Amino acid sequence: MAASDRVADQASMPTADRLMTSLAVLLAVLMVILDMTVVNVALPDMMGALGATPDQITWVLTSYIVAEAIVIPMSGFLAERFGRKRVLVASVGGFVVASMLCGQSHTLFQMVLFRLLQGAFGASVIPLSQATMVDSYDAASRGKAMAVWGIGVLLGPIMGPTVGGFITDHLGWQWVFYINLPIGIVNLALLIAYIRPTKPIAVPIDWLGAALLAIGVGSLQMLLDRGNVEDWLQSSLIISLGLISIVCIAAFVYRSFNRPDAILQLSLLKDRNLATATFLIMAFGVGMLSTIALQPLFLEHLLGYPASTAGLVMAPRGIAVMAGMVIVAALISHIDSRWLVFFGLVLAAAGTYVTTRTYNLEIDKFWIIAPTIFQGIGMGMIFVPLSTLAYQTLPKSASDQAASIFNIARTIGGSVGIAIAATILTRTAHQNWQTLGAAMDPYNPAMQTWLEATGVGPSSPVAQQMLGAELMRQSMMIGFVEAFGFITLSFLILIPFVLLLKDTGAGSPYAVGGK
Repeated sequence: MAASDRVADQASMPTADRLMTSLAVLLAVLMVILDMTVVNVALPDMMGALGATPDQITWVLTSYIVAEAIVIPMSGFLAERFGRKRVLVASVGGFVVASMLCGQSHTLFQMVLFRLLQGAFGASVIPLSQATMVDSYDAASRGKAMAVWGIGVLLGPIMGPTVGGFITDHLGWQWVFYINLPIGIVNLALLIAYIRPTKPIAVPIDWLGAALLAIGVGSLQMLLDRGNVEDWLQSSLIISLGLISIVCIAAFVYRSFNRPDAILQLSLLKDRNLATATFLIMAFGVGMLSTIALQPLFLEHLLGYPASTAGLVMAPRGIAVMAGMVIVAALISHIDSRWLVFFGLVLAAAGTYVTTRTYNLEIDKFWIIAPTIFQGIGMGMIFVPLSTLAYQTLPKSASDQAASIFNIARTIGGSVGIAIAATILTRTAHQNWQTLGAAMDPYNPAMQTWLEATGVGPSSPVAQQMLGAELMRQSMMIGFVEAFGFITLSFLILIPFVLLLKDTGAGSPYAVGGK
């Protein structure tokens, strides 16, 4: 049976089965993606329980991200070699077991080990669920399919802090992991009942190339995650990781670009739509995930919001993302998809730009929420058309491999964005702390008035402490504004690249999964 034939029957499944397949896929994606950010707000509680320092506890996040980045490129090969359904079921089952073990962890070593397993099992769910959706719908309905899939991919990171804050505050940090058990069991039942199996193919594999890719991508992800903490090129660890990633990834590309047994079929990037959409989703991930990473820090650490309140303030963006996807699903068969991406980028950039003009230490909740609504609608409008256009000129037999390429680019883009935004925040805050501090004059009437208004005289022993705390707050505020300015620019720069995409429409012979 040819690769294209083994997936051809999926688009002809009954409507009820297709809907249940979509539900199974959405639930799997949401569970895996949510776990990337839901843990963040539980880290302070986990530090005490596991006896870890603030620097050590970040390995709970790093281990998951690195394992995911290593396994995602292998997803296409695994699906071909063992069958997509088997890999999905094994991935979700392994993810659930690893989640339970994470909740049972009593030491940092155990937690990091089980988070590695969690990331490794969950990695294949994202690309293979996207490939399942691509194959389950015809070209005319594929925009709606990508909207359903995109809800999990975009809503997971956005709602993670909200869900994590609620669970940690009311149930304890262990339930951040235990919550996956009932969800995973239901998900496994749906996957087993409704995902149609694909016939395994004994495809060969270039093991040396696979090792080069795993080492290169793993080193790159660790570099991006630890770079700001280690002060980048001031650290021998970061320099070593950089050299390893450059050498291994370059060697993999040179060795594998036209090899039929390559773990990742890079030759698919000869397709202009896939190549352009992959670049755009990587660059879009820079802005999207850095925004999602920065906002909880701004609300909780600078404005002093409790985790649950911060989650409620950020929730409207998740609703706006779904609204953007609904808009796109209704319009994508009537309007050139490139226009949808264009307007999405404009809205995302406009919403982020507003934060650079309105965010301050006395900001009202309205001006926190309003820009995120524009951001959310824009993100939803960008993600769905890109996910649709990426596959529009490819045969269905390439779905698994194309999904692996598309999603590893999205993952790396998000890591790059978070690393850059965190660096801008910390370095700008440090520079302004020095600049503003140098300008502070104890004889300035304005400073004396401020101290007296707080009930502390200029000669009070606590005056210096209060001034230092306020100086840090003001410096951090400038840092956040600069970081949001970078994110605005990252969206605007992408607009010209939309012209490189080619919208063939539903009538294209490629769009229906030609062979």
